[in-house]
Amino acid sequence: MSKSFTREEVARHAAEEDLWIIIDSAVYDMSRFIDLHPGGVFPILELAGKDATDAFYGLHRQEVLIKYDRYKIGTIANEKPQIEIRQPGAISKVPYAESSAWMGFKSPYFTESHFKFRAAVREIMGGLEADFRELEQTDGKPSDELMQKLGAAGLLACNVGPGPHLRGINIPGGVKADEFDYFHEEFARVVPRGVDDGVIGGFVISIPTILNFAKPHLREKIVPEVFSGKKRICLAISEPGAGSDVANLRTNAKLSADGSHYIVNGTKKWITGGRFAHYFSTAVRTDKGLSMLLIERSEGLETKAIRTSYSPSAGTAYVTFENVKVPVENLLGVENQGFKVILSNFNHERLVMLMGASYAGRIAVEECFKWANQRKVFGKRLIDQPVIRNKLAGMD
Repeated sequence: MSKSFTREEVARHAAEEDLWIIIDSAVYDMSRFIDLHPGGVFPILELAGKDATDAFYGLHRQEVLIKYDRYKIGTIANEKPQIEIRQPGAISKVPYAESSAWMGFKSPYFTESHFKFRAAVREIMGGLEADFRELEQTDGKPSDELMQKLGAAGLLACNVGPGPHLRGINIPGGVKADEFDYFHEEFARVVPRGVDDGVIGGFVISIPTILNFAKPHLREKIVPEVFSGKKRICLAISEPGAGSDVANLRTNAKLSADGSHYIVNGTKKWITGGRFAHYFSTAVRTDKGLSMLLIERSEGLETKAIRTSYSPSAGTAYVTFENVKVPVENLLGVENQGFKVILSNFNHERLVMLMGASYAGRIAVEECFKWANQRKVFGKRLIDQPVIRNKLAGMD
């Protein structure tokens, strides 16, 4: 049971070695945290023994309180919190932050299956939200433990969309494979953009080439490895001199004298997830056209990190192939007809991007509304400034 304190009691704990503060009627012992504070010791010392609610919310996201809840030691007697803390996975009450169906309106697109799925995904992902945000700022890759946790929850397979590949998958919310459709959505809301690319970006645009064009024995080996999170895969199309203009790709694959494998040479650039990938679904130039090969990370294949304007956790890579041997069984589709494989996959890629952008728009609106209500400047909240309200009104 939480302990109760008076404000006078809190005020007596105002030394660096014994420092308490109040945030919205909750009491926190900051003595062990003060040296860990990213902003240094001084900002906390200034508020020692005092109510730090306005100072805290003027600089921090609410998730910080959730992440460091272990420092909470009690509450102020006879006081109730004035700010509702949205727990991970909870439905947002901010206007336009959720689909209208979640706000009680009838929808021809959403059924009970969608509600169960979203609730289950939020429960799974909610506890990871703070970790995702921290990972967004670091240079590390999404851990094997994280990937396998997402795989076991069925979230990696679900991100590919509906299809036969979902049979036998444990879909969140108990949704059946034949019930699953593109309106079962949620992932983009929780995961920051860079981490999203590092976790599923490269995977979700490359695995369809395996599902649809790999030989059965290859598909049966690769798909379970990737869906379980034990292995990672990316799509390697773009090059330093060719992006959307796939007809000008220069990476080449020459058949060996005995016809048992291809020898691949060339480079790829801007490959999402390439830094972490075990497999590369790769566009190459063969004898009479373009072909697609599944290339496993091996001797002669190297990846280097490319610094981008968002997050290194996306694993964006520059990939070099120097005499890499690839078994002919790893050909995806028909030799010299890889252009069909590439184009068949582009529509899926664009759909994934559009769906992510749609929900990212909702998140942007939600964050703006929350910050405008939280941040105080010139003695009032941002939302109380007519110019800010006008800008928010224009975001509909």
